[in-house]
Amino acid sequence: MCLIHHIAGAFTHQPEELKSRISKKAADIIKRAFDDIDPTRLLDYHTHIAGIGNGTNGTFVNPKMRTWRHPFHKIKFKIYLSAGAVNDVGRSDAQIVERLTRLITNIEGHGRHRLLAFDKNYRRDGATNLAKTEFYVPNDYVFDLAAEHPDMFEPVISVNPYRPQALTELERGAQRGTRMVKWLPNAMGIDPSDELCDPFYRKMREFNLVLLSHGGEEKAVEAQEDQRFGNPLLLRRALDHGVKVIIAHCAGLGDNEDLDSKNRMRVPNFDLFLRLMSEKRYEGLLFADISAMTQYNRIGRPLTTILQREDLHERLVNGSDYPLPAVNLLIRTSALVRQGYITKDERACLNEIYDYNPLLFDFVLKRTMKLPGTQRSLPAQVFMRNAAIEGKNA
Repeated sequence: MCLIHHIAGAFTHQPEELKSRISKKAADIIKRAFDDIDPTRLLDYHTHIAGIGNGTNGTFVNPKMRTWRHPFHKIKFKIYLSAGAVNDVGRSDAQIVERLTRLITNIEGHGRHRLLAFDKNYRRDGATNLAKTEFYVPNDYVFDLAAEHPDMFEPVISVNPYRPQALTELERGAQRGTRMVKWLPNAMGIDPSDELCDPFYRKMREFNLVLLSHGGEEKAVEAQEDQRFGNPLLLRRALDHGVKVIIAHCAGLGDNEDLDSKNRMRVPNFDLFLRLMSEKRYEGLLFADISAMTQYNRIGRPLTTILQREDLHERLVNGSDYPLPAVNLLIRTSALVRQGYITKDERACLNEIYDYNPLLFDFVLKRTMKLPGTQRSLPAQVFMRNAAIEGKNA
């Protein structure tokens, strides 16, 4: 268990301690991170919640996550529990919520977080595929949490278009006030270019719902057999229906077939994402979030390009992808120093912040990092509610 905590939630301080115990240098870097930020518009577009169903919330995880007969999945399960500060599996669901709300409460001017539901894997015939469903977070659960903590959370539903009564569930969510729909096609078994999705896209357009869809290879959730569904080009079908789409992580991992070429060569997903963003017809429809872009496996060309391409900044939004910022293994500030995104002094301050509050760390890091060799950084607008996405609701 000590090894698990070292990989994930090896925090020696509580978030409540930060205000009184943080060093002056670290306090100053936090203060600078909030310069030009309007806390009433501050918004994290990509925050996960989960549970194992030991309450009445309807959440569950795949049974293989809880047995040593599947050691890889069992270890991953323990890592996520550690990142969520769970020390009593019997109370895990409550502790996960408690940890997240404590992290947010102890960020001065914290804004709001869009809390993501997560639907099951379904086959095209509408049958539930529980063998490929790693975890499930019902829509009602995120609505309940948002109602309980309206100053922190906004609910994001997740509806697999192949599920029975998908359109009814989509409409129900819209009528309850959601603004977005979350997909992870690689894990949910969704082909975004499938003609079966057309009625779903028409219903999304009718209710002016935004699709937040994972782009690129998926690492956090089992999806190996369906990585092709992370191809950004597959989202053209939604865009051509007039649906606003946010591609998560700027599709910064892995490669896929170039569906525009005759030879179907494999091309980095990030390049396919950039191609899609360059198409004039999708301006005002296509956006991306920068969640997970500072993790060790995306720093380099994807992160550098996003910092460099100022023409894209008005179409970028922030997301923490929590709880991943609390998985120590994914956060390597030494690599960020070596590649010139932050200085050694900034790293020391950021590491100090991380030990108190990994959610705050994620925000401050993204506000602090620079394009290597320059003083250019992401503008404050990336971290606030995007009017082009939200429309009259901004």
